[in-house]
Amino acid sequence: MTNPEFLEPQDWTFPIPIAYGSGRLSEIGQRCAAMGLSNPLIVTDKGSRDLPFISQLHEYLAEAGLSSGIFSDISPNPRDDEIGAGREAFRSGNHDAIIAIGGGSAMDGGKAVCLTARNDIDLWAFEWEKSPTDIDTDQPFPTLITIPTTAGTGAETESTAMVTHTGKGMKFCICHPDLKPSLALLDPDLTVGLPANLTAWTGVDAMVHAIEAYCVPGFHPLCDGLALEGLALVTKWLPIAVRDPANLAARGGMLVGSCLAGIAFQKGLGHVHAISHMIGAEFNTQHGLTNAIVLPVVLRFNLPGMESKVKRMAHAMGHEETSVDGFVAKIEQMLDDINIPHSLSEIGITADCAARIAEKALQDSAAGTNPRTASITEMRTLVETAIGKAR
Repeated sequence: MTNPEFLEPQDWTFPIPIAYGSGRLSEIGQRCAAMGLSNPLIVTDKGSRDLPFISQLHEYLAEAGLSSGIFSDISPNPRDDEIGAGREAFRSGNHDAIIAIGGGSAMDGGKAVCLTARNDIDLWAFEWEKSPTDIDTDQPFPTLITIPTTAGTGAETESTAMVTHTGKGMKFCICHPDLKPSLALLDPDLTVGLPANLTAWTGVDAMVHAIEAYCVPGFHPLCDGLALEGLALVTKWLPIAVRDPANLAARGGMLVGSCLAGIAFQKGLGHVHAISHMIGAEFNTQHGLTNAIVLPVVLRFNLPGMESKVKRMAHAMGHEETSVDGFVAKIEQMLDDINIPHSLSEIGITADCAARIAEKALQDSAAGTNPRTASITEMRTLVETAIGKAR
C-alpha cells in the first residue's frame, strides 16, 4: 500500500514553516546558514546521542561551514535540573540556536533549554498557568529548529514542553508565546529505523492527541479538522508502520498525522494525558505507552453523551460501527494488534500510588480541558482501573 503524495517533498507555512519529505535532513546546513546561524546547539535525549542521524546532522552542518555542539543529558521524562545543565551548555559553547532532534523528550528538552538559554528567568516562571513572563528585547529567545525522529509527539510546531519538577514529583507544561520554532523539518527517513514497539507507543501517542483534542469542548473548527485528519492518517498507517517498518509511505503518513494531531491539541487535551503525565513523572515510564494503556479507561468515562463526536471519529477511522461501545472496541482491537499491554501493572505501576497520582492528575493542565469533570474519587477510580486491568 503506497500513497505517492507521501513520497513527494512538500513545504508548508502553517502554523510555522514546515519542510516535509524523504532525505530533507540534508538541507539543514543550508537552511541554518540562510537564517544567519553559525553555531547551533544540538539537543537530544540520552538514548539518541549515538544514533546515525546525530552524526549526519553534524556532518550536514559542517558541510555548510557551521560549528555545532551537542547536549544529550535529557531523560525520557525531562527534568528541571537537566534543563539547567542544558542552559549552561548553550552559554559555555557560545551557541546561537538550538536544534531539537529526537522523540518527545528531545523536543521538550530542547524547547525548555531555549526558553531559558539567554535569560536568568526561573524555569517555572514559564509555567502554562501563569501570565507570560516579560522578555527583554536584548535577550531574545535563540532560533529554534525542531526535527522529530518519532511519529507521535507532534511537539515540533509549538513552544510547549512538559518538564518534571523534581521537588514536587510532578510534570508541568511550560511555554512562552514569543517562542515559535523557525522551522520544523519532517523527514520520514529518520523514523524508518524506529523499533516496532516504539513505533507503536509513539504512534498511539499521536492517536491520543487527536482523540483528546477533538473531544475538548468548544468551537474550534481549525483544531477539530486537524484532529480528525490526524486521526484518519494515524489509524490508517500505524498498523502498517509497525508491521512493515521500512514502508516509507506509512512512515510519512504517520509523521504528517502526528504533526496534525500535535497542532490540534492547542485546543487542549484530557484525562489520559493528565494521568500519564503524573505516572511518567513518578515512574519514568514511556509516555506514549502509558497513554495507550490509560486510553480505553478514560474513553469509557468520557464518551457517553458525546455520540455525535464519536460518530465523526469513527468515520475518520473508517469504521461503520459508530456507537460508543463499538468505537471503544475498535480502539481496543487496534491496541491489541500492536501489542499494547492491558494494564499499568504490566509496566511496573503499583496500586498504592493511585491516590497520589489521582490528586496530582487533577492539577494537570490537561485535566482542565477534559470534556467531563472528574471528582477526586472518580479520578482515583480511573487510575485504579488502569493499574488493574484497563481492558
